[in-house]
This record gives sequence, structure tokens and C-alpha cells, in this order.
Amino acid sequence: MLPGNRKGGGMIRMIRRIILWLSVLAVLAAAVVAIWGPGFVERRLNPVTMPAEGWPVSPQAEALHQRLVIGDWHSDALLWDRDLLRHAERGHTDIPRLVQGNVAVQVFTTVTKSPRGQNYGRNSAEAPDNITPLFIGQLRPLPSWFSLKERALVQAAALRHAAQRAPDQLMLIRSAEDLQTLLEARQNGAQTVGAILGAEGAHPLEGQIGNLQVLYGAGFRLLGLTHFFDNELGGSLHGEGGSGAGLSPFGRQVVEEMMAKRMIIDLAHASPQMVRDVLAIPGTRPILSHTGIHGHCPSPRNLDDALLRAIADKGGLIGIGYWADVVCGKTPADIAGSIQAAIALVGEDHVSLGSDYDGSVDAPFDAAHLAALTQALLDAGLSDQQIAKVMGGNMMRYLAQML
Repeated sequence: MLPGNRKGGGMIRMIRRIILWLSVLAVLAAAVVAIWGPGFVERRLNPVTMPAEGWPVSPQAEALHQRLVIGDWHSDALLWDRDLLRHAERGHTDIPRLVQGNVAVQVFTTVTKSPRGQNYGRNSAEAPDNITPLFIGQLRPLPSWFSLKERALVQAAALRHAAQRAPDQLMLIRSAEDLQTLLEARQNGAQTVGAILGAEGAHPLEGQIGNLQVLYGAGFRLLGLTHFFDNELGGSLHGEGGSGAGLSPFGRQVVEEMMAKRMIIDLAHASPQMVRDVLAIPGTRPILSHTGIHGHCPSPRNLDDALLRAIADKGGLIGIGYWADVVCGKTPADIAGSIQAAIALVGEDHVSLGSDYDGSVDAPFDAAHLAALTQALLDAGLSDQQIAKVMGGNMMRYLAQML
């Protein structure tokens, strides 16, 4: 072999070794991102601001809390690709913590798109998406990297599979009959958590009415119409169209089909005009799943009080969130204050819980420590009957009538 050839062969082998080492480093980097990256992001975005010693809960409040039938309209735990059946050291909800907090029914929503630079003012539907890199980093199934519908279905499948693996711990609620079965079991001592599947915005329909049946078949029974950006159904409270962007013709078609399927219409994140348009459709009875009261906490995230009264007037419910942006504070007492304001605004029969747990928000307690809110409501002067309604009674009545 000529010297030049030996030199060339050595160079090729060196290049191959470099490529091999770069490939190994790339695989290791991907593994690090997949294993530790999502957890790091979740810890940063979903803090619990409870003091180290916890919030004080009296024996009276604890006893009342254990007698309640509790329901919550909004958790985004499915976004984070955790095993819901295991107690997590991050975030706000999982089945063990819901059991510890005596929660009977939890709505789990699927998040599929979130604009980069998300804010309560104006967001473009064309902005880079935060959820795509999260799904890639979590190594979710490849189709979900490119399709909002597939992202919703992947999260739905995770909830179904958890319920199949541990039916004594988790039950998927698809009908009023399922709800009744769950509540009867809990009356007889079961600690099973009932899960209702919802969507944070209807953009997973991808503009096709046929996809509503796909989602319904996958177990979805609640649909928020918009999220932080305008979509095919109409305007978002935080979109580019502002308050003038209402319900589109496609949005009206979806609402009417949801009513035919007895699905729950959620107006959280809907523009004021969309709220008015939905309420104008005969027979609608929507909810506002996670919010605060604007007259009590003048945040741009909170809809005008008159719209909340209009939702209640049609038989809907208002779910009070736990995070500082909507209740203007970081304690259980601040949440109780917003609940008091809601009762004053719409009446005690139309107020419920909508934590927004695991939704990139702060919370003064996780699901395991929910009794702190019962204590705060007692401290605020609410009666046991009012507390029972707000903590879940109103939600159970609504679900029994609507599903």
C-alpha cells in the first residue's frame, strides 16, 4: 500500500470515529432530555407555594372535608406524561394525591398547542408552538409530533390505559350512569377517582366536524372551544381577533353537534363575543371551567362579570381557579375570597372548583392538601351546605343532568 493510501485510510477511520462519538453523544443528550428535561420544565412551571409546615386544618374542617363529594373541572396532568397511578414529587395532581384529598371526580384535559410567548393579551395562531418540543422531548408517539388530533388521542389513551390497569383506583366517566355507579361505590367505601376527559381548546378537530366523533369515541365528554389563540371555531379571549371575534359557522356546527352528543361546552378562554354567540344558541348550557371573578380580581384572564352572570342564567357553572393571576393572591384564603365573590355574583348553586392544576400555574396546595380550602371556606363564614355545593355538589348535579 502506498504511503498516501495509508494516510487516507487513517483519515477515514478517524472521521468514522468522530461520527461514532458524535452519534453516541447525540443519543446521550436525547436520553438526558427525555429523562430529566420534562420533569425540570414541569417543576418550574407548576410550583406549589404551600409553606413547608403546610396550611393549618382544624379537626372540624378535616371531618367536613372527608364527608364532601368533591369535583374539579380542570387538570392538565396528562400533558406531562407521568404515570397518574404513581405519586409524583412534582406538579399538582395524580391519583394517589387525589385520593388523599378526597376528590371524587376530576376532569383531565388534553393540551395540544400553546403559542410561544403565551400571554393574556394577544397571541397568534401562527406563533411557534410550545407543545411540539415537549412531546418530542417526552418521546411521545411520532404521529403526535405533527398532528394536534393525535396529541389529544395519545393523552386520552394514557388516561384509558391507567383506568384499565387499576379500575379500583380510576374510572373513566362517559355517561350519567357511569357517574352514578362511581358515586354509589364511593358511598360504600370505595376511594375510586372518576375521570372525565376534556380538551383544552377544540383545535384537535383540525377543522373537520367528523373528528368530533373521533374524540367522542376516544372518551372525550368536555370540549373547550378555544385556548390561547383564535382557531377554526372562533375567537379566543387572548387571540388576535380581540373581543369582536365570535363563533364561526364551523364553531356553531361543532356546538350543535356537541349538544346532540350531550357533551359539555366549556367557554374558558373564549372571547366575549364567542360567549355571547354560544349563549344565544337555544338549549346551550355551558360552563366556564377555570377562572376568577373580574370584579374581585381585575385580571385580563377573567371575563367580565356580566358574562359570568349570563352563563349562570342559562344553568351553567363557574369553576374558580387556584392560581394567583385569577384570584389575586397565593393563599387558600385568596381562593376562598374569589369563591365568596362568585357566590355574591351568580349564586351558590352556580359555583364550583376549577383548579387548573398542572396547567403551567402556581397553586397554594396540591390535590393531597385540598382540605386547606375547606378550612379557608369555613374561616370565610360559608355554611357547611354552601361548602358542599361549591366543593362538588353543584358539579355532580350538573353532570347528572348533562352527560
